[in-house]
Amino acid sequence: MRRSRPVNLPAPYLKRVALVPEKVGDWAAYPFCLPMFREREFEIAFTHPVTVIVGENGVGKSTLLEGIAVKAGFGHFGGATGHRLGSHDDEATLSDALALSWLPRITRGYFFRAETFFSLVRYMVEAAKEPLSGPPPDWLEMSHGEGFLAFFRERCAGQGVYFFDEPESALSPSRQIEFMKILRAMERSGRCQVVIATHAPLLMAYPGADLRMLTRAGLFPTRIEDTDHFRVLREFFLDPELFVDSMLDE
Repeated sequence: MRRSRPVNLPAPYLKRVALVPEKVGDWAAYPFCLPMFREREFEIAFTHPVTVIVGENGVGKSTLLEGIAVKAGFGHFGGATGHRLGSHDDEATLSDALALSWLPRITRGYFFRAETFFSLVRYMVEAAKEPLSGPPPDWLEMSHGEGFLAFFRERCAGQGVYFFDEPESALSPSRQIEFMKILRAMERSGRCQVVIATHAPLLMAYPGADLRMLTRAGLFPTRIEDTDHFRVLREFFLDPELFVDSMLDE
C-alpha cells in the first residue's frame, strides 16, 4: 500500500460530507429511507478535531459513520485503509452516494467498530504471519475492555482520521475515562481527527467536542444536557430504585 506523506496542517482534515441526490438509486430502499434523508439532502461540516454523534437506536448513527468511513477508504468491517475483512451492501450504497471534502486528503487512520473488533484482530494476527509484517497484536489475550484500550493506545497515535463506532461498548466508566485520556492526547497532538458515534454520556461530555444529535428530524448541534441520555440518567441518579420501578410499570 502506498503511504501518503505527513502534512503540517492541523486537524480536522475531513471538512464536509454531503449526500449527492442524483447518486441515490432508490429513495425507498435502506439506508436512504432513514429519516435523516427525508428531505433528500444531507450535509455535515466538521469544524473540530473531535466530533461526537449521539442518538437513539435506529436513527442511523452507525450507518452514517460506516458510510463516511467507507467513502474515506476504510473497510466495511473496520481496520486501516489496507484492511479488507468483507463487504456490506447497505454501507456500500451509502458511501457511493456521498461526497467528501478534504483539506488535505488524509489516507491514514482507523475505522473502529466494536461489533467487529475481534474479527479485525484475528485478521491482523493472520496478516502478521506474512514475512516482514511484524509481531501480531496480543489484544485477544486480554479482557474485552483491556483489548479495546490496548488497540487505542497502540494504533491511534499517528496522524490520521479515526472513526470510532461505540468505542465504549466494552469499557467500564473508569475505562471510558482512560479512553478519553487517549482521546485527549490524540486531540492535543493536532494530527488526529476523530468522529465518534456513542451512547455514553461520559464521551458526550468530552471537553471541546462538537456534539451532534441525530434524530428523525436530522442532525443538529446539541448540548449534553439536552440529550435523552443525560435526562434519563439524571432522573435515575435522583432516586435509582424509584426511577427503575416507575419505568418498569409504564
